Formats: sequence, structure tokens, C-alpha cells
Amino acid sequence: MNALDLKGRVAVVTGGARGIGLAIAERAVASGARVAIWDVDLAESEAVAARLGGFAAKVDVTSEAAIAAALAGTEKALGPVDILVANAGITGPNAPVESYPVDAWRQVIEIDLTGVFLCCRAVVPGMRARDYGRIVNIASIAGKEGNPNAAAYSAAKAGVIGLTKSLGKELATTGVRVNCVTPAAAKTDIFKQMTEAQIAYMLSKIPAGRFAQVEEIAALVCWLASEDCSFSTGGVFDVSGGRATY
Repeated sequence: MNALDLKGRVAVVTGGARGIGLAIAERAVASGARVAIWDVDLAESEAVAARLGGFAAKVDVTSEAAIAAALAGTEKALGPVDILVANAGITGPNAPVESYPVDAWRQVIEIDLTGVFLCCRAVVPGMRARDYGRIVNIASIAGKEGNPNAAAYSAAKAGVIGLTKSLGKELATTGVRVNCVTPAAAKTDIFKQMTEAQIAYMLSKIPAGRFAQVEEIAALVCWLASEDCSFSTGGVFDVSGGRATY
């Protein structure tokens, strides 16, 4: 594992109790950061935080109040937040647009897009005031290409890409950098929300012939969260095994 320097930095990872978020939290701690795990599963968050020597908060990313409370708790326990990794998300059901449940559509958009917006909105004032910060939003290759029967997820992740580009431009003259990562699928607990047909479709689209490893995604995210990422902002970084075409 190559060395990344996050020494002295405080990082928030949403959805950090498992899967990609957990791998990012582990790599950040290995790189010297202190990490706050924000997740809807408080028991899992506390277990991870205890193992990593960090802070845990129960956070519904669609709730401004929950985010504000978690941010205050994080800063009291660890100090000002230097890094936000907005990772929390769900896939939603597998269904064509004409029969996609409206309530499910709204839930996916609220968690996967509005949740990212609210977390970014919460940390930006402090980062701007300190003239330093790194925001890494976890989008998806689905946000570039659109996955059939996953319109809500694809639309939300496309929205995360647009949000990242907008916020990156807004903060380009400051010391805050905002980027997003667009992974191909990684085999995590989120696969439990998918059908076998959907999983097979995603694998068939990856020229490398395998799913991403969470550690591979974490390595890129933690570089984007470092001081070395000083000029890239509003960018979209693929971890797609060759799937991405632009």
C-alpha cells in the first residue's frame, strides 16, 4: 500500500460503517487522519469508530438537523472537519421507468443526491473560513451511462456529478477542492438490494472482467482527499475497469 499523507486531518465519511465507506475510513486512518463515521446504523458506526479510534454519529443524510448535530459532535470530539467523503447511498428497486414506484424514486433521490448536497452545504462554510478542505463525493459510472431498470439511482448519481462540478467551480479560488469518483460496481452489501440479472448486467459491462475492490476505490478517494490534490477540482475520476468511455 503506497503512503498517503492525511496526518492531522479530520475526515467525515458518510455511510462509513460498511462497504466502500468502511474501506475509505480504514485507508484514511492508515494515512494518519482521524475519522468520524456518519451512518444510519449507530451500532455498526460505534463499532467501527472504536476500532479505528474515531467518532461515530447516527445520521440520516436527508435530515439537516441530524447533519448539523453530527457536525457539531464531530468537531467537539476531533476538531474542525478538513475532509468530507459523501458516500452514503442506496440503489433502490430494479424496475423500468413506467412501473418504477414513485415513493422509491423520491427516496433514492433524497438519499443519494439531496443527502450529498446537504452534507456539502454543512461543511463548506467552515472549510471556506479556514481556506482549506477536500470534498469527495461518491457518484457512479451509472451516473455517466445510465443503467437500465435503475433510473432513480442513475439520475441521482448524474446529479452528484453535476453538483460536484458546480461546487468545485464555486470554490475554485479558495483552498477547498471538490471532486467525485465514479466507480463501476464493487461487491458490497449493496448487492443485496439488486437482482441477479442486474448484477450480471453490470459485470458484463466491465472490460476488466471483474468488479472493483473497495480498497481500490478507497486509494483514489484518499488521494483526492490529500493536499497533493491541489489543482484538480470539479473533476470526475473513474474507477471502472475500462467501462468508462468519457
